[in-house]
Amino acid sequence: MIKLKKRMDLMYKKINLKKQFSIEDALNNLKLLSKVKFIESIDIAINLGINTKKTEQNIRGNVCLTHGTGNYVRLAVFADGNEAIQAKKLKAEFIGMTDLATKINNGEKKFDIVIATPEAMDIVSKLGPILGPKGLMPNPKLGTITNNMSKTIKKIRNGQINFRNDKNGIVHTNIGKINFENYKIKENLQCLLKILKKYKPSQLKGNYIKKIYISSTMGVSINITKDCINLIN
Repeated sequence: MIKLKKRMDLMYKKINLKKQFSIEDALNNLKLLSKVKFIESIDIAINLGINTKKTEQNIRGNVCLTHGTGNYVRLAVFADGNEAIQAKKLKAEFIGMTDLATKINNGEKKFDIVIATPEAMDIVSKLGPILGPKGLMPNPKLGTITNNMSKTIKKIRNGQINFRNDKNGIVHTNIGKINFENYKIKENLQCLLKILKKYKPSQLKGNYIKKIYISSTMGVSINITKDCINLIN
């Protein structure tokens, strides 16, 4: 804890977090201040001017990032027959039906995304108390309920991410790794912002994208609002 405090104190001394940064300067600062012994992820937090108490204003969707996230995504696939065969060919980590549900009920959690065929949802729906709170329940809006398992898995492997706002109207997601070239992170962010803009509720008044912060896994959170808003014009 002492080492962590010293490292964070040093970061706060080297960067003025009260000011806004261009995306380029923000990324350069994050890379300069990164002193950990692993490759950090680059995370984004987008504060939306939505009223989360109104169902029609909540945002949920997916987007294929231009350069992916740099993360290996572990998959749990509920399917049988040909769809299960396709999932096996594409090296999904867990494939099954009731047997896979039993594994999850017994504590299996070494997966990042759950995909299911429509026919498997009777089984998957019973896992709601486990998958729901973690945001892992398959959903047609996210493309994770599918009859084309091959296409869906390839999209996810190639950089598709899911996003949704939390109760405070903030979208948190990962847009790359700290060892990505800056232009790749910028293009991934631009890709996300363009999709979010399409999800803007028609009845919303006032600013839709209020603030945007970028950070690394173990780094500080930097405000890049003005720069990012310019990206989507």
